[in-house]
Amino acid sequence: MSVSESARTSTAKTYAPKPGAAPLSRMIGAQAALETRMLLRNGEQLLLTVVIPTLLLTLFSTVDIVDTGSGEAVDFLAPGVLALAVMSTAFTGQAIATGFERRYGVLKRLASSPLPRWGLMAAKTLSVLVTEILQVVLLTVIAFALGWSPHGNPLAVLLLLVLGTAAFSGLGLLMAGTLKAEATLAAANLVFLLLLVGGGVIVPLDRFPEAAGTVLGLLPISALSDGLRSVLQHGAGMPWGDLGILGAWAVLGLGAAARFFRWE
Repeated sequence: MSVSESARTSTAKTYAPKPGAAPLSRMIGAQAALETRMLLRNGEQLLLTVVIPTLLLTLFSTVDIVDTGSGEAVDFLAPGVLALAVMSTAFTGQAIATGFERRYGVLKRLASSPLPRWGLMAAKTLSVLVTEILQVVLLTVIAFALGWSPHGNPLAVLLLLVLGTAAFSGLGLLMAGTLKAEATLAAANLVFLLLLVGGGVIVPLDRFPEAAGTVLGLLPISALSDGLRSVLQHGAGMPWGDLGILGAWAVLGLGAAARFFRWE
């Protein structure tokens, strides 16, 4: 064999294509990174996930508008705003983005790729978690600057945030997978506003009539904000009641989303 033929053979062996999909973990990671970049570049999503919670925390902590009870207002508001941030990302933002991806056929095309459907949902969940970490860090820094003095068990806080994310994510995917995109946009924003007012985020639930307060306390945003407030403001132990409510919503939401989600 001549030198030139040997070189061609070596090159062919070195650069020969290797058919097959990339490892599943790499595909999920790449899709999660793409989802996160798209989320952070979207102006409407940034308004929901960053601007609104930051403005609410700063405004209501510095201006005496709502009676938050004894103690510093920021001690009451910070846990509620953290719960609002989780809802804005895992529910409102994800529902709207996924709804329009479904309308434009993006989900249908991704579903035909080597990335399995559950892998796509896992990537979306990872994107939500990354965004929430950024939100929590930002809001925590702002709350500390406003004089926040948190207490309690970090493990309880982590469990509340994880279960809250699962609950809101399931409900957001259920909405995005069953309604038209325009209906999802309207419904998700309406639910966001209603739960902002009636979910114990800014206005304490004891300001509502007793019957209404009891019903509102069963909502996931109320359970999350109340649980975070119990731990971070009052130094309580594991808030099992709130964790149970969030766990029930997570099972119902994710189960219904898996059952009824339509990819087209």
